[in-house]
Amino acid sequence: MPPARRNIASSQSAPPAAMEARSVDAIPRGSEWQYEPKWDGFRCLLSRAGDKVELRSKSGEDLTRYFPELVDAARRLKATDFLLDGEIVVPRGKAFSFDDLLQRIHPAASRVKKLAQETPGLFIAFDLLANAKDKQLFAQPLSQRRPALQAFAKTQFKSDPAFRLSAATKSHATAEKWLAQSGGGCDGVIAKRIDLPYQSGNRDGMQKIKKFRSADCVVGGFRYATNKLNGSKVVGSLLLGLYDEDGLLHHVGFTSAIKQQEKPALTAKLEPLIAKPGFTGNAPGGPSRWSTERSAQWCPLKPKLVAEVAYDHFSGERFRHGTSILRWRPDKAPRQCTFDQLKQKAADPMQLLA
Repeated sequence: MPPARRNIASSQSAPPAAMEARSVDAIPRGSEWQYEPKWDGFRCLLSRAGDKVELRSKSGEDLTRYFPELVDAARRLKATDFLLDGEIVVPRGKAFSFDDLLQRIHPAASRVKKLAQETPGLFIAFDLLANAKDKQLFAQPLSQRRPALQAFAKTQFKSDPAFRLSAATKSHATAEKWLAQSGGGCDGVIAKRIDLPYQSGNRDGMQKIKKFRSADCVVGGFRYATNKLNGSKVVGSLLLGLYDEDGLLHHVGFTSAIKQQEKPALTAKLEPLIAKPGFTGNAPGGPSRWSTERSAQWCPLKPKLVAEVAYDHFSGERFRHGTSILRWRPDKAPRQCTFDQLKQKAADPMQLLA
């Protein structure tokens, strides 16, 4: 367990760090497991001690100033001494928007205030770690913490819709259904041991399972990297594209999961295809707070190569994380690589909240 940092709320003997999850391939079975949706937002420990409200990320970073609407909502609750573990999300339509959530982390207070009104966040609670009666509730097993959370939510959350109770089940079949319908703000399933206290700072009591999907993408460009063996230039990452209804090829993500021994041959295959424009719609290196000079340096390719890639989440017309190549698809025409292959039936995440 990592060394304890300062208490999250001065009046509470809080755990030093958020409980972590271990990635596994399948949902575990057994009476010792409770299942919950895995929310696609910002993990947050929210504490209140009197009028003092703090929001802390999983890594301990202070999120309080970025979500003033949740601070105000916490102060409106009748309870004045508690510590919740949960997720901050931003609803958009019938889904949660991670892009809108990212925009909330802004240095300008005026911008934060404006976004708090335009894209207010929700706090989805899935654990209660301390309350006025028990400052060390986190030391109790989940089998006792979950009923305490449900009782807390029943008396507190009705007064403010910014707080919601996450669903939980002991049914493996229900958890499998959640996994199959993941998307729109729920990107998998969390399994927690009900017989253990809150596993602060370790992964022994919680597992996460994501549903990976595949898509056929056009390789519209690539970035160079340096060969570690001889210092030569080889491909470092492939830039992926999909066509829209108007026939424009949009950059939607990348993959850098290329085996070192395969890079020289792949580089030799790509270089003869270098030609502008590469992407005819959204292109890499566009205006972004995260763009750097290095990220803007890429080589456009003729739209000739198609790769099937595995991904875990797609939102805002791009893959949220890096993808991995499953196989090359010489049998696939590039113009067949369209956005509509990513359409999926996802559960309405709001239906999993109380």
